Amino acid sequence: MVLNWIDQAPRRVLALISVACVAMLAFGMYLQHVVGLEPCPMCIVQRYALIGIAIFTGLASARGQRGWWMTFALLAVLTAGFGAFVAARQSWLQWYPPEVATCGRDFYGMIENYPISRAIPMIFRGSGDCTAIDWTFLGGSIANWSFICFVGFGLVLLLLVVRALKVGNRGGSGYSMA
Repeated sequence: MVLNWIDQAPRRVLALISVACVAMLAFGMYLQHVVGLEPCPMCIVQRYALIGIAIFTGLASARGQRGWWMTFALLAVLTAGFGAFVAARQSWLQWYPPEVATCGRDFYGMIENYPISRAIPMIFRGSGDCTAIDWTFLGGSIANWSFICFVGFGLVLLLLVVRALKVGNRGGSGYSMA
């Protein structure tokens, strides 16, 4: 049933992923501005990955040309993979915190005061902020749930592209972009 829906309405699937990313970003803003949780550098990088996926899937769903939406869907797959990597790294830091965890600079402080070649390793090294678990749902931290969402988005997008390629290779006209 799900595969039929993906085959019949890929633009709707892409639009749904875009809306889901925007909803996740809105929830992150709620946690930050209403609940009072401060995002760590890795959380901010994950937000940028969500923004990237939302933009790519939104653009992919905007036009019905097969090459257009497949290109943006592939970019969204890569962005989802990057987001999953960052979320997995943060989850690892939460499960196995380093012996010495310091609350280093915030994300923007790193970017403003260091060259990008030095700031990126600092972000992925994590800080005391990145190891803290301030909020949980069903036993999982925000990083754990982000990882699950990124992997889910990536798998659905990859399935969408692979199935479109199979249809195209069989000599079909491609998906009907409903």
